[in-house]
Amino acid sequence: MLNRLAYRINGTLERYLPEQRLFLKSDRETRFIRLRPATQAIALAGGGIALAWTILATAIILMDSISAGSGRDQTARQQVLYEQRLNALSEDRDTRAEEAASAQDRFNLALEQVAEMQGRLLASEDRRRELETGIDVIQNTLRRTIKERDEARVQLEAMNVALAESGASHTEAGRAQDALATVDILSQALASTAQERDVMEGAAEMAAARIDTVLAEKRALQDRNNEIFAKLEEAVSVSMEPLDKMFREAGMSPDDLLNQVRRGYSGQGGPLTPLSLSTKGSVAHGDELRANAILSGLDRMNLYRLAAFKAPFAMPVKGAFRWTSGFGYRRDPKGAGTRMHEGTDMAGAYGLPIYATADGVVVHAGWDSGYGRLVKIKHEFGIETRYAHMSAIRVNVGDRVSRGDRIGDMGNSGRSTGTHLHYEIRIGGRAVNPMTFIKAANHVF
Repeated sequence: MLNRLAYRINGTLERYLPEQRLFLKSDRETRFIRLRPATQAIALAGGGIALAWTILATAIILMDSISAGSGRDQTARQQVLYEQRLNALSEDRDTRAEEAASAQDRFNLALEQVAEMQGRLLASEDRRRELETGIDVIQNTLRRTIKERDEARVQLEAMNVALAESGASHTEAGRAQDALATVDILSQALASTAQERDVMEGAAEMAAARIDTVLAEKRALQDRNNEIFAKLEEAVSVSMEPLDKMFREAGMSPDDLLNQVRRGYSGQGGPLTPLSLSTKGSVAHGDELRANAILSGLDRMNLYRLAAFKAPFAMPVKGAFRWTSGFGYRRDPKGAGTRMHEGTDMAGAYGLPIYATADGVVVHAGWDSGYGRLVKIKHEFGIETRYAHMSAIRVNVGDRVSRGDRIGDMGNSGRSTGTHLHYEIRIGGRAVNPMTFIKAANHVF
């Protein structure tokens, strides 16, 4: 049955594929291999399948190459857009820095004006007290002179009465001479008293005119003080707003932060103390209240400055670099599925300097498993920063570093696929997004 079927198939195919014979000749004998039509058909079918598979595989490879090229182009375009955005952010940061410097200059000028104003105010207070003392002396002298004049008049009347009563024991000539002598004495006393009174009245008029002048100067000085206070209050408000915004966007409570700085403050000078002038038990003057409010704002700005250097509001890399991976869940570059990326990656040249982003103490400087060469810095307010995959470490455990100090070089150590810096910020042991602090710093620095 099978032979018949094979015979029919061969007979049908023989029209298109006639039987072929392949001769193999040697020294002793000659042999041949007979290729039946079915065998030729199977060989042709196998060759066709192989050729089709080759064409299909080549097409797939070409399509993958084309799609990969499109992906690279798209990545390049995104990188260009990202670099343009970074340049814009850099220009905005520079603008903010210039505005902060200008505000600081205005603040210093206003502070000098306040000092000059306080000097003038104290001098005017001294002059006013001297005038008040002089007026009191003049008034007391005038009252004493008037009292002496009244007493002299009373004595004159008493003497006249006594002379009238003793007229029997004296002659008329003696009484006349005594009366004339008494009148001369009283006239001289009255003339002297009147002259002294005129002098005192002139001094009182001059004092009154001087008081009017001093009051006019005081009003002018008060207007000048109000203008200076307004400029100071505006400068403090303008300088304070970006600082408040910086800390709030970083997820930190400004009031709690400043309270911690006050408790740990140990620098020379200490916070600014309120202005205190003697009011003799009366209510404090409005200028004193405004000055104290400005001093309170300056104290808050000083504490903000201290807190800003103790928190990581700076970039760990200052040279040319590019952002490669952000904070959050991502596909693991080593093929370990989806994992949490607890920092921000910045790729740059091998050996690029890495700097501390805030004042602190180095608590780890060495190899740490997947981190490679790792530096950990402990800062105030329960903040810790980490710098991983470095090629070289330039600090030791226990070193106290300041913002901008070089702590190592960029590398590719540990579990890494290329040269980059892995930068982490942790608050209370919990990782937070470093870009929160970097973007918040753009409001001030």
